[in-house]
Amino acid sequence: MDIFDKLKILADSAKYDASCSSSGSKRTNQNKGIGNGHVSGICHSWGADGRCISLLKLLFSNCCLYDCKYCINRCTNTIKRATFTPREVADLTINFYKRNYIEGLFLSSAVIQSPDHTMELLIQTISILRNEYHFNGYIHAKTIPGCSQELIDQLGVLVDRLSINIELPSYDSLKLLAPQKEKNGIVKPMTYIANTIKINQQEKSKKKPNFVPAGQTTQLIVGATSESDLKILKLSEQLYQKLNLKRVYYSAYVSVNQDKNLPTLASPPLLRENRLYQADWLLRFYGFKAKELLNEAHPNFNHVLDPKCDWALRNLDKFPIEINTADYFTLLRIPGIGIISAKKIIRARREFLLDFDALKKLGVTLKRAKYFITCKGKYNTSIYQFTPHFIETNLIAQERNLLPKPHFEQLSIFDTLAPTKEDKIKCLTGNL
Repeated sequence: MDIFDKLKILADSAKYDASCSSSGSKRTNQNKGIGNGHVSGICHSWGADGRCISLLKLLFSNCCLYDCKYCINRCTNTIKRATFTPREVADLTINFYKRNYIEGLFLSSAVIQSPDHTMELLIQTISILRNEYHFNGYIHAKTIPGCSQELIDQLGVLVDRLSINIELPSYDSLKLLAPQKEKNGIVKPMTYIANTIKINQQEKSKKKPNFVPAGQTTQLIVGATSESDLKILKLSEQLYQKLNLKRVYYSAYVSVNQDKNLPTLASPPLLRENRLYQADWLLRFYGFKAKELLNEAHPNFNHVLDPKCDWALRNLDKFPIEINTADYFTLLRIPGIGIISAKKIIRARREFLLDFDALKKLGVTLKRAKYFITCKGKYNTSIYQFTPHFIETNLIAQERNLLPKPHFEQLSIFDTLAPTKEDKIKCLTGNL
């Protein structure tokens, strides 16, 4: 098969795999090689759904041994199949890089013959790039669940980032939709990678090769099974705390197969995916816990308000907060105040007391924040009620442009269930 036919098939097969939002790597050019990995990230282009598209994103092969019910590449599907050689992937990467099409490689694969055999092919590919072409750019590879630790060691010193897909939020779901995969085959290598990264960082003085310097990530499918947002968020929280993951990626379930165990969805649950990403920011950078954002009585996120606004409305007894006296972590809990603006507030109020005009100049999103704060002891003059109903109604109106300002009236919360442009921006920037 012609290499360009393979490229068309295997690039298309990789589109359901979430890649990465930034490299997080400091790999520098050595021995007059090609490319650099940079800590500020290589993801300069974004798809309409917010995913990064700046990497050459490929499956090595879509000839899979497994029959996962949700996967387009399942062995029982009748689709065009193709497999690269290690040399072909290496040559494609270098040629695309030289043409300035890409800045790095994201390489995954279906399971060919066995997990170990597939890993050996990935290692051969990246070895050619690193050792023969001296490619020093960013490489993210997917570890094949069930492979040996020796192969993880070999791959880990060649790449910047490794990831293993959890795929589904629970063991029961894994048994239902991917019976050939085992929980231990996923969790054990993730734990091994996390421990090896930690040991490698502690022994840097011994000049050992960097092992996965940009850390590890994972991905799980949202909407293929019945788990609530609470269960998914608790799982993510555990992964961050126990395995020190860099990111958990959430992929809205896309219906590509017919099966009695799969849901019938008219479209992928993109809004749900969006809300989980927003909550993920709150877990990692804002000091929130999963049990604060959701609970058994409230197990799923609000369709029309982001998780931070939703939490604030359910905890209105904690507001309003005086902007000139609140500590940094309290400021972070105010809707419309992100990490950068909270730090600016702390610095600015050393010089003078802040009012609403000053907050606007500091970059605070006042259309959200004004409902939850006071400045110099005064509430915003445009707001005449401090009730959940009033605040929720007007947050929806202003954020979704459903009414001209400053007129306020009762709105239906079911006017729209798709992510808005602002939802997507919050998702990408984490400015909640």
